[in-house]
Amino acid sequence: MIFRVATRRDLPAVLALLAVEDQVLDPASMPVGDEHERAFAAIESDARNEMLVLTDGSGDAAAGGVVLGCLQLTYIPGLGQNGQERALVEAVRVRADRRGEGLGAELVRLAVERARGRGCGLVQLTSSKRRTAAHRFYERLGFARSHEGFKLHLEP
Repeated sequence: MIFRVATRRDLPAVLALLAVEDQVLDPASMPVGDEHERAFAAIESDARNEMLVLTDGSGDAAAGGVVLGCLQLTYIPGLGQNGQERALVEAVRVRADRRGEGLGAELVRLAVERARGRGCGLVQLTSSKRRTAAHRFYERLGFARSHEGFKLHLEP
């Protein structure tokens, strides 16, 4: 397995992982719109954001390997935690046909190590209330339910 920062060639595979949780979609079938291109370019150019992938290390998918999982890691500066950054984990996904192999745990473990190496004092994430299996997964990895989250969707 190879854990690395995503490149533009990974974008269709990442979109396929994010589109449907319980199916494996062919990345070649994923429409990549201008909004996706802009968002990926913004993540790629921002030193506080990383889209990370876990690949099988094969020569497939244009020599980048088949993307088996992904997550976005955002580093947030703050005055709390004695001025240490915190890392926000978002969009954690593992291919439906590869779940149960420990890939998700490895992906999150590597992201936590990356945050620790950067000097972050905290790693946080949110998960939809409906994803009870994901909640058990995060708790097994040592995450604690410490806050109640709120979101406000803004219309354009």
